[in-house]
Amino acid sequence: MKKFNIRKVLDGLTAASSSSSANAQPGTPRENDVVQETLQSEHFQLCKTVRHGFPYQPSSMAFDPVQKILAIGTQAGALRLFGRAGVECYCQHESNAAVIQLQFLINEGALVSALADDSIHLWNLRQKIPAILHSLKFNRERITYCHLPFQSKWLYIGTERGNIHIVNVESFTLSGYVIMWNKAIELSTKTHPGPVVHISDNPMDEGKLLIGFESGIVVLWDLKSKKADYRYSYDEAIHSVAWHHEGKQFVCSHSDGTLTTWNVRTPAKPVQIITPHGKQPKDGKKPEPCKPILKVEYKTTRAGDPFMVLSGGLSYDTVGRRACLTVMHGKSTAVLEMDYPIVDFLTLCETPYPNDFQEPYAVVVLLEKDLVVIDLGQIGYPIFESPYPLTIHESPVTCCEYFADCPAELIPALYSVGCWQKRQGYSKKEWPISGGNWGQGTLSYPEIIITGHADGSIKFWDASALMLQVLYKLKTAKVFERARGKEEKPNTDIVDEDPFAIQTLSWCPESRMLCVAGVSAHVIVYRFSKQEITTEVVQLLEVRMQCEFSDVDSPDPGGEQTPTLPTPGASSSPQESELPTQPSTGSNSSDGPRDNIPCLQVRSSPLKQSPGYQVELVIQLVWVSGEPPQQITSLAINSSYGLVVFGNSNGLAVVDYLQKTLLFHMGTSELYSPSDPFQRQPRSPRKAKPSGAMCDSNDGSNASEDRCRSPTSAKMSRKISSSSEQKTDLDAKDNSFTRSRSSSVTSIDRESREAISSFYYCESFSRKTDSLVSPCLLVGTTHGSVMMVALNLPPAGDQRLQQPVGIASCGTLVKLKGGILTMSLLDATGTLLPPSFEQWYDPNASDEEKEKGRKRRPASPPSSQESQDTHFAILCSEKQAKVVALPSQTRIYKHSITETSFVLRADVVQMAGANCIACFCANGHIMTLSLPSLRPLLDVNYLPLTDMRIARTFCFSNLGQALYLTSPTEIQRITYSQETCDNLQEMLSELFTPVETPEAPNRGFFKGLFGGGAQSLDREDLFGETSAGKASRSLAQHIPGPGNMEGMKGAASGVVGDLARARIALDERGQKLGELEERTAAMMASAESFSKHAHDMMLKYKDKKWYQL
Repeated sequence: MKKFNIRKVLDGLTAASSSSSANAQPGTPRENDVVQETLQSEHFQLCKTVRHGFPYQPSSMAFDPVQKILAIGTQAGALRLFGRAGVECYCQHESNAAVIQLQFLINEGALVSALADDSIHLWNLRQKIPAILHSLKFNRERITYCHLPFQSKWLYIGTERGNIHIVNVESFTLSGYVIMWNKAIELSTKTHPGPVVHISDNPMDEGKLLIGFESGIVVLWDLKSKKADYRYSYDEAIHSVAWHHEGKQFVCSHSDGTLTTWNVRTPAKPVQIITPHGKQPKDGKKPEPCKPILKVEYKTTRAGDPFMVLSGGLSYDTVGRRACLTVMHGKSTAVLEMDYPIVDFLTLCETPYPNDFQEPYAVVVLLEKDLVVIDLGQIGYPIFESPYPLTIHESPVTCCEYFADCPAELIPALYSVGCWQKRQGYSKKEWPISGGNWGQGTLSYPEIIITGHADGSIKFWDASALMLQVLYKLKTAKVFERARGKEEKPNTDIVDEDPFAIQTLSWCPESRMLCVAGVSAHVIVYRFSKQEITTEVVQLLEVRMQCEFSDVDSPDPGGEQTPTLPTPGASSSPQESELPTQPSTGSNSSDGPRDNIPCLQVRSSPLKQSPGYQVELVIQLVWVSGEPPQQITSLAINSSYGLVVFGNSNGLAVVDYLQKTLLFHMGTSELYSPSDPFQRQPRSPRKAKPSGAMCDSNDGSNASEDRCRSPTSAKMSRKISSSSEQKTDLDAKDNSFTRSRSSSVTSIDRESREAISSFYYCESFSRKTDSLVSPCLLVGTTHGSVMMVALNLPPAGDQRLQQPVGIASCGTLVKLKGGILTMSLLDATGTLLPPSFEQWYDPNASDEEKEKGRKRRPASPPSSQESQDTHFAILCSEKQAKVVALPSQTRIYKHSITETSFVLRADVVQMAGANCIACFCANGHIMTLSLPSLRPLLDVNYLPLTDMRIARTFCFSNLGQALYLTSPTEIQRITYSQETCDNLQEMLSELFTPVETPEAPNRGFFKGLFGGGAQSLDREDLFGETSAGKASRSLAQHIPGPGNMEGMKGAASGVVGDLARARIALDERGQKLGELEERTAAMMASAESFSKHAHDMMLKYKDKKWYQL
């Protein structure tokens, strides 16, 4: 019987409804002309892949010394596990409660987590996606501390009430054995000792348990006799306790900054009291109290002095001093300053056995915003170089872009220039957290993530094969002068802080051209070069984009305004124009409004530029008559045309970065109609001298060094006049709206003003009458309008550098609901037509090498049939998507994406050899639409918008990849590809690898003879149900987890998977054998009982006659 597929039925229905929504207009493709679409619903599935970055708000940490895996828990209930470079894993507790403690079952592939909601969970790490096997929720007591001895299955849990409960980690059931606080402390003590802050067993005697109470009382509890052997009391509260490996001494850290050392058998007083950071008075008095020592670890070595590592304990007079880790080794004390407060630290040792010399070799320090590993084996305690991408948040991320399937040579090129930026002075040893194995993914293509940051830096990351590694860092703030003090801070800033923050960026991977826009209304164009250069003067272009509502500039407020624009035939060159010129010096005096002043000062000294991205041109918007420049809302660069276009709420500007001139500047409203007086072919100003485009950055103090200025830099009043035949009702409304405004625009007006939201370079038909394709620019606005701008480029070569580029507005193409988010172009076969580009060449190489590597823009192919539509313009807004045929400009498909919400991000992406639109809505839905018919292929309610950070950083890429910033420090990658989801298990790294547990330390002949070695304890006999009884059912509730045997079977793969499966099979076989043995025993008992009954019956009726029965 043929399998019924509901997805295909839905595909057919949506295709029919989508086709029916197309207007039956001339130019609409007939049924046999419709592009054959290959994408179906079964190509799509949504799932998370990996999470990169530093765990946000970390709260606890644990380390498996045999597997060499590090686990970090967070305040939001997340778990992050780290092994060698590229081995990372993320999982989440459902309750989202803070993780207060983590304990590995060392070399067992399992982890116990204790949460702030008084629950404990057992995680199975033997599968690629860890799952919870068991959970236990305490009902009456709050968990404060957990301890799991090495190679033990009994977990000690201390509570706020001072009691200690014991849990079997195999079955996650409570033992009836309980240590009550009132039995642990002396009967004469009248006060409660406080919560349990420490539990550990004596390294040499598992039957002795050391219990630390917050009030300062420490108890050595004999598990067998169920009584306290010794009690140790100190006046100050305890924060942590650490054993010497021989089990004869232990150290306590206290809230007054002291460390007390105790002999086990002399509980009367400590043998030593020290205050590591306290000032020692000369008269022998007690040193001044210090801040609490939050944690201490005491580790011994065979060859030398022991290490004592502690956090906190600084004196109170060190106000403002950063958090410190103190390492005491012999007579030396090293104080290591940290950049952030310390959350926790762990000393890594050679052995997992607590009763052997520990031989510490490193300290892992978990900070609030960083992870530091210190090498204890080298002089000066250098840190290890981290292989993890934990510096995403070094400066807050302000924008993000994702490029999958990049040119193969890009990553090596970026790495080669980025490797020189690495810091020096790291430890020469290998990274000590080295567990796990990489995944064996079949999908391997170059992927690059670019992050823009608040300090003006841009980072390029290699994101291939589900890993993340920083390749190169670019600091855009180097181009500008920095204020040395508060008094020097310029008062022209339009942002209170982070004036260099990256707003948006445009990158061409093939040509490696980069263009970035910052919040201070500045644009920087970069070229990539492998050679170092020194730029004597940074080339600057200032652009004066003023509000189009400028009626107040009119000398006659009562009469009809007369446009002072040049005629269509007039030149727009500032050198030739008859417009009144402005002085090049900006006015910022107290008597007049600020004018012609940029927000940032470009540096005047020579700029040394290392290999990598080097500044080609800086473009700055300036203040206009006291109005600050509006922030840039959209940006696009095209290496083939040599153009940069950017827009904001005042309009758009096109800059020729080859000639360093402004070509075109127009208000948003003036783009609507082609009959506008501004409809002309503006010419680029020819340079009178070679340095004509280079601008002095000394604020124009020297009048002879004129700045480059916009052709529209003179104050002018603009009024829209367009012919009635081409003006739509919408345009009329827009113009009546603009005439009634004044230049003193309120903040509300700025918000409602139509801004440029999207650009797309293409080679298509700019007008209905065109029969040949030519370079064009699609312009989208926040009010849903899409306009076409025609570009007339001179021939390549010297003519391109000398002749001006012609630009003409061709009017409105189409109108959509909501702001335009993305635009693209398909040919008649449905193939994506990406913007043309120029192949990369090194601008600082010799002329021969330049010509060798440089490929010119290909000539536009002529259209084969003049009468038929050959292009499809794909347009997507916040509410809907439309497909428009070109050159006829008829709408052929339309789809309403959302009515109640709005789209935050939309991208046209390549997927499974075809194209589609991927959308992320504010209501959390992720959707994909086929092209060109706009059939819905995927609609999943994935992630409700809880943070503007997600809206700002969410981006789609080709081949079914997407990402967003899930926290200020972490990037979450997801896939919407069925193929990637199917291969995810293979691609993910493995945490657990089979490793032999090291041999236990040798007791030695005499210790074995006289019983001086470690004493073992049969915990099963002590804590088991037969001797300890059952625990109270109301104390805790057992919750079985989803990570059962079936989950383990499905998740295990590779060599480790085979071993895990073999182990599971053995476990199952053992279980079956056990069950068989139990059944056999039951059958034997049943047979014996039957035999006994039969014998009794026989005896009863043996001597009776048949008639007596």
